[in-house]
Amino acid sequence: MGYAQVMGAATLWATLGLFYTGFIDVYGVPPLGVAFYRAALGFAILLIVLAVGRPAWLQVAVRDFPLFALFGLLGVAAFFITYVYAIHLTGMAVAVVLMYTAPAWVSLIAWRLFGEEMGRVKVIALGLAFVGCALVARACDPAQVQLNLVGVLCGLGAGLTYGLYTIFNKVAVRRYSPWTVMLYALGFGALFLLPLQSAAVFRPLRQPALIFWLLLLAIGPTLGAALLHTMSLQRLPASVVSIVATLEPAVATVLAWLFLGERLSVDQILGGVLILAGVLLLQRADQQEPRRH
Repeated sequence: MGYAQVMGAATLWATLGLFYTGFIDVYGVPPLGVAFYRAALGFAILLIVLAVGRPAWLQVAVRDFPLFALFGLLGVAAFFITYVYAIHLTGMAVAVVLMYTAPAWVSLIAWRLFGEEMGRVKVIALGLAFVGCALVARACDPAQVQLNLVGVLCGLGAGLTYGLYTIFNKVAVRRYSPWTVMLYALGFGALFLLPLQSAAVFRPLRQPALIFWLLLLAIGPTLGAALLHTMSLQRLPASVVSIVATLEPAVATVLAWLFLGERLSVDQILGGVLILAGVLLLQRADQQEPRRH
């Protein structure tokens, strides 16, 4: 059951590109609007669920508000913005592969800010990840890079901010339930995204079908995937869960091919393999490091 749960979470996350592309291309929702609705509706639904089922989980200490505000700004608002623009500008398949540089960013941040050791295995893993990025971004073709430079930077930014999401989450769940952490992160994220919206963001809400799909975005890839991921951690070691979750870019690539007609070139596929190899090496290195108590 644990394997099925984490595979379900990875599959739900992999559908984000389909949702984003549909909202932007079919319904005319601006990318910033998509990011806002994901955070705001996810927050609203989770708030109702916790208020009814676990009201005690709504309480947090005032001293922790700056932590949640930073989480919402960098780990939610910035992540949602960079990822939706990466998908919009580079395509679903390329964006999800670039986003999977997150573990590499986490390792670099932990090394520079927290003094964690950077052993040989981690250096090799980082090298694989960033060579893979160069291949996915087609860095050997200057014309292609110039054409998609903003999109590639957004993809790398999505990896960086998702890495920050991971770091903030690790800190916050030491004190609170994962659902409390997600609630306040989404809430602050929505607050930071709100001033960036124009009046046009509310016009598509006149379409009932769009409201349905927006709610599905909040319930499925946002909250449902997190629920399955959390449940899988109760049945499987965290290292196993993180490895199985790397199914996401493979599923996203297949979905992009089936529904959007996207295809990765051979060098981009090789780059994706190198990134995933780097991720797996980083996870292995993390498991082998002695834990500080």
